[in-house]
Amino acid sequence: MTSGEMRVRFAPSPTGYLHVGGARTALFNWLLARRHGGVFVLRIEDTDRERSSDAHTAAILDGLQWLGLTWDEGPYHQADGLARHVADAHLLLERGRAYRCFCTPEQLEERRRAAAGTDPHAFRYDRLCLNTVSAEEGAQRAAAGEPHTIRFHVPEGRTEWDDAVHGRIGFANDDIEDFVVLRSDGTPIYNLAVVSDDIAMRITHVIRGDDHVSNTPKQILLYQALGQPVPTFAHVPMILGADGKRLSKRHGATAVGEYRNQGILPDAMVNFLALLGWNPGTEEELFTREELIARFSLEGINSKSAVFDPAKLEWMNGQYIQRMSATELEPLVIEAFERAGAPDPGSAAADRDRLHAVIDLLKTRARTIDDFARYGTPYLSEDFEYDAAAVAKHWKDGDTAPRLQALHDAFTSLDDWSEASLETALRGLADGLGVGAGKLIHPLRVALVGQAVSPGIFEVAVVLGRERVLERIRRALRELAARG
Repeated sequence: MTSGEMRVRFAPSPTGYLHVGGARTALFNWLLARRHGGVFVLRIEDTDRERSSDAHTAAILDGLQWLGLTWDEGPYHQADGLARHVADAHLLLERGRAYRCFCTPEQLEERRRAAAGTDPHAFRYDRLCLNTVSAEEGAQRAAAGEPHTIRFHVPEGRTEWDDAVHGRIGFANDDIEDFVVLRSDGTPIYNLAVVSDDIAMRITHVIRGDDHVSNTPKQILLYQALGQPVPTFAHVPMILGADGKRLSKRHGATAVGEYRNQGILPDAMVNFLALLGWNPGTEEELFTREELIARFSLEGINSKSAVFDPAKLEWMNGQYIQRMSATELEPLVIEAFERAGAPDPGSAAADRDRLHAVIDLLKTRARTIDDFARYGTPYLSEDFEYDAAAVAKHWKDGDTAPRLQALHDAFTSLDDWSEASLETALRGLADGLGVGAGKLIHPLRVALVGQAVSPGIFEVAVVLGRERVLERIRRALRELAARG
């Protein structure tokens, strides 16, 4: 490609939501553009009118904006370039690099069956119209309204390129049939539309999934036939599930919006996707956007497929949660409560102070924003239930009630409601009863939050406050009495 301003593009088809694979492709393009002061172009490839939808387009744009992958130009719509696509097809005709084909679908199918036998994929177009219909005759028949396609005349030789990820890749042109570039209804085939658009938008680098490798020789031939420089190609390996198969819905969530709704943070998602097939050259795993931009290069992209690990994503998300303040997390946590249909954590000043205390308490264990709603209700509301498994494990001892009563009495007499005082009181009581501290801590945890797992029980007690702790112990005693 000629030297000059770097221009890259992300060109999704609006036939579905923004998949994590597409998001990673967009991210790699965005990082490269930002690294080199280039231009990131967004193009919606919507020529497939039957499968494209405005809803999917909106979801793609929303997903990119949520990830912070802002585009510099666009969104352009491929369908708007139809006149240019047709003009490029006719330019190929004028240059003798394409020809009109009047073979009907029925004729092609008949010849395909005859040539292929039991293998329907063995047939390649036999160039009947190239060999029997002159350019003049073809023009006359087209002018008369006879249906036809326009086929590209593949030259002899090989088509090769230096892929920025895979190195030298080549195809024998004999293995490429004379492919259609313009359908009989006047609409372009994908390969022509893409090349025409990339030329018009002056794209210098094409970063995309390696499922497009087979399209690349056709596109290179079109660039050459149209007299245009060929861009640098970088084909990124696919993303796999844990079973080694291509990532799909059977592996769980695949759309960016699904992870957003599960409480994944955009910065964590960007960090995770960047490392999904790219090596930053260090053992570090947590990077700001600025650090990713400074380090990113096409040379760092691995040629082998990457495995999508949801547990790793959640771990990374947890690291980002821990770095955020309660004030930053507050609107996200409230949204998570609303999404889960959990009790409103409140918005009054007093409630906000308590909410912030609970956020700080829970964020060290949270892996997603939804974890705050999943585990936070007992810390913010009296409307919570006891987990059956926790009750069965930690309230099974006949001494549970008297021990909780003893804790209630010990806590009631405390002048200083602090972690240190609470711990001293509990451990002193345990020594007096001749039991390990765990015999008191575990039943107390169930009484206070209804769960077998929580942050440190003394931290929990301080955040809840004296009155709530004492009332919850009394509630637990009533529950135990009712259970007999």
